[in-house]
Amino acid sequence: MNQEITINEMISSDWGQVREIFIEGIGTANATFRTEAPVWDEWDKDHLNICRFVAKQNEKVVGWVALTPISSMRAFSGVMEVSIYIASSAAGKGVGSRLLQQVIDSSEQNKIWTIQAMIFPENAASINLHKKFGFEEVGTRKQIGKLNGVWRDVVLLERRSNKVGVE
Repeated sequence: MNQEITINEMISSDWGQVREIFIEGIGTANATFRTEAPVWDEWDKDHLNICRFVAKQNEKVVGWVALTPISSMRAFSGVMEVSIYIASSAAGKGVGSRLLQQVIDSSEQNKIWTIQAMIFPENAASINLHKKFGFEEVGTRKQIGKLNGVWRDVVLLERRSNKVGVE
């Protein structure tokens, strides 16, 4: 059985499997403030239509990554927030690294100069993954939101391109 991981642009027909992985992340209570996965149209509207990728193993989606604008202000047109989710069955197999590298490369090709991530401090694996790719810890946003009635902190990390926006 072929165990090779391939990285492909996300297409709408991937959504069912992408959503399953999103729901798995929601279930951990350490991946997102969301308590329910959105429908495709809502998710599609919120995320850039570029820089969206899935990792597949044997044609099954085992991870995904996408970018969301942080603001509609023109000054921040090259600043995005990253979302990355890996199926628990694929954890520790390099899927996150492959996806994060792909979205970084694609973002720079698309004139994006900063990618930020807001990660629950309990999600050490995600924090470590981002730091491996040059994300720096900006600080902790204390009690920024409630999840299931509990105030939660997030660690804010960002990666500034050394190729885009350097003029």
